[in-house]
Amino acid sequence: MSDAPHPLFNQSLEKGLAVLRAFNASRRTMNLADIAQAAEINKSSAQRMIHTLEELGYVRKHPQTKRFQLTPKVMEIGYNYLAADTLVDVANPFLAELAQATGETTNLTEPDGLDMVYVARFVAPKFIPIHMPIGSRIPMYCTGSGRAFLSAQPDDELAATLQASDRKRHTQYTLTEIDDIIEQIEITRRRGYAINKEELFLGDMSIAAPIIGSQGLPVAAVHVVVPSSRWTMEEAERKLAPAVIECARAIRSSIRTL
Repeated sequence: MSDAPHPLFNQSLEKGLAVLRAFNASRRTMNLADIAQAAEINKSSAQRMIHTLEELGYVRKHPQTKRFQLTPKVMEIGYNYLAADTLVDVANPFLAELAQATGETTNLTEPDGLDMVYVARFVAPKFIPIHMPIGSRIPMYCTGSGRAFLSAQPDDELAATLQASDRKRHTQYTLTEIDDIIEQIEITRRRGYAINKEELFLGDMSIAAPIIGSQGLPVAAVHVVVPSSRWTMEEAERKLAPAVIECARAIRSSIRTL
């Protein structure tokens, strides 16, 4: 919860959003006590929040188990963001072209805090090891799109992001030391693209490039999924990296207001 004492800050709204965020893949359904604990609010507040959300249609209660779950209406909020996001509209044709040219799944991610969030995705017909639907989040420090984005940031912002990140080891290949990550980001800056070689998920690799906005700062990243079952990283860099860089540049040239 925020400690901000600003007179305009609405704590009830904060609590309601905390309840919505409490539901996830590991907490698909919850009772009132579960909700209070997950949202870090007291049971009385949880009861008021969940009743309001149920009345508004964002959650429903199972008639037998009395456990609550989200409804599809929650997706309306995320859809409205995507519908209003100019970058997604601009990028989609280029992502589709990249997917057709490479034969692999292409993605657009945007930054949110210490993560990159999937906002557009063109899935190839070929097998990919990890399903990442729109709205999925991945950490910046150990992913291709994250490092591509970080490579275009000023050094002080890059350092602050890495320092604040929970740099845990997801696989045996994950880099967690700041110096090692910065070394990879410096390589990214020199060649114009970043790579991720099974640092987040085994079998999952990526090649990514930053998208620079009109102010000269990164606004997003584009990346191609490169499954280790079909590619070596060396082959992928040689054959796919130029297309990924060109896609990012084409999107950048089409941006008018970001």
